[in-house]
Amino acid sequence: MNQENASGLSRRRFLKGAAFAGAAAVGTAALAGCAAGQGQGSATADWMPKAWDYETDVLVIGYGGAGMWSSLISADEGASQVLVLEKAPLEGGGNSRINNGEWAIIDPDKAEIFKDYIRTFTKGKTPDAMIETWVDECVRNTEYADKYNITYSVSEEAIAGAIPEYAFLEERFDHSQKLASIDGFGMVTFHELEAEREKLGVEVLFDCSEERLIQNPENKEIVGCYVKIAGEEKTVKARKGVIMTLGGFEFNEELKDMYLKCSPFKFEGWRFNTGDGIKMVEDVGAKLWHMDMAISMYSMWTRDPEYDFSILFFMPGFSYFTVNRMGKRYVNENKMGSPHNGWHTLLSFNDEIADYDRVPSWTIFDQSCFEAGKLSTSQGDWFECGNFTTDLPDELRDWDGWSQDNVAEVEKGWIMKADTLEELGKQMKDFDHWMDVDTLKATFDEYQRFCGQGRDERFDRSVDTMVALDSGPYYAVSVYPGSCSTLGGPMKNEHAQVLDTAQNPIPRLYAAGCFGNFQSHTYGITGGNNAENQVWGRIAGRHCSGLDPWESA
Repeated sequence: MNQENASGLSRRRFLKGAAFAGAAAVGTAALAGCAAGQGQGSATADWMPKAWDYETDVLVIGYGGAGMWSSLISADEGASQVLVLEKAPLEGGGNSRINNGEWAIIDPDKAEIFKDYIRTFTKGKTPDAMIETWVDECVRNTEYADKYNITYSVSEEAIAGAIPEYAFLEERFDHSQKLASIDGFGMVTFHELEAEREKLGVEVLFDCSEERLIQNPENKEIVGCYVKIAGEEKTVKARKGVIMTLGGFEFNEELKDMYLKCSPFKFEGWRFNTGDGIKMVEDVGAKLWHMDMAISMYSMWTRDPEYDFSILFFMPGFSYFTVNRMGKRYVNENKMGSPHNGWHTLLSFNDEIADYDRVPSWTIFDQSCFEAGKLSTSQGDWFECGNFTTDLPDELRDWDGWSQDNVAEVEKGWIMKADTLEELGKQMKDFDHWMDVDTLKATFDEYQRFCGQGRDERFDRSVDTMVALDSGPYYAVSVYPGSCSTLGGPMKNEHAQVLDTAQNPIPRLYAAGCFGNFQSHTYGITGGNNAENQVWGRIAGRHCSGLDPWESA
């Protein structure tokens, strides 16, 4: 494996020195088909465009991790011309570029065990053919990483979560997978793969939106799409097929409210993930699956309309406690759940209020905790992931990360502050009327008593973390489900083909990545999101590029 880049630069130095190449599409003239009126791509069917503005063998919609792998394999192994359409105005890489970069490694001798592990945690909701195919292809992840010059190291420890996530389900599942660790996170891998894409001559068009698939009404084949590029509608002919890699719907409030188990549900990450592909596939008869699935923990929501996303947070000291909407503690604060599935802790429906009583929750802390350190991460920190990373172009970065002393966040209103607990409770009640200030004060008194006696009688929080709050001022942050990504999208088969409502393949249509992740019931594979990009991106690229052009058929 490649521990260093060919130039000898360390991974961290490579990250800091990586150029933002590919911000604009190049060579688009080579992809342009006949313009309207030139006749070369004309068609007579009423449903088909009279002319094509662009022509390609394989059309990939979405330029994140799954789009990258789909395009690489289609061009390299499939010897096909590939065009990629990306919604962002310039190269950014989607969630795959701003996540922690880890991806699953399955040793061949553990493959059958890991298949059983997936069957166990998915509870029969993922077809067996999908499980077999995913593991068999995942075994090849390191082979392809080496082929495309990805820098990584093999680890049995994860930045986030256990390996695998639910290893405790059976003793034999323990150590049934490993992990690729990336120094420099997904940013490094994206730039390395971007270089491979350029070598293969895969073209990317940016500022693409409002795509609509073009479907033959007789045989249901997908033959291309309409798309607005810089606001002007164009037609794209896909001779072999279309691979959809549009990511999730983290920034579509309507879809989240419709499909996720609770709301509000806020995410950090790629703000262009607005679920555009859901309507696209529904319009051509696709079946959706896993729409209630998400990779997420508990996180802070700013409540600021100008910064409408979640933020990773942690308490720098121990003088704090967490309450629900009515002011009651409900959990050992040290065991809120894993970074991948901590949001499950917040799924408590209370019929007394006809709603989830932990959304929002509130973490309350004192001045000593406030002064103990930062509540979140900043640019240059050891965990520089998310929508503030220095690697993102300025136009795509949503903010510049957390301040060094928490003061700016108080001034913005992201952190509530009051001289007394009662005043703090009233601020919470102004935001959420279910807050009971008297209950909050009683919870505070009880927590203080538990600290004094050295025992948490309710949730058995470890005694060395039970630190009483001081006399004020007091602070609070609002806690919501959120962080990484949604996983729902079109149902697909073992060839990555999108299925219709009768679970038959829609000809020449494929999906990969978070746009219809194969995991179900819960997210159970540490490094599974990046592996999802690799596995189904490669499978879709091979299958689609192996087809004969629809014109010849």
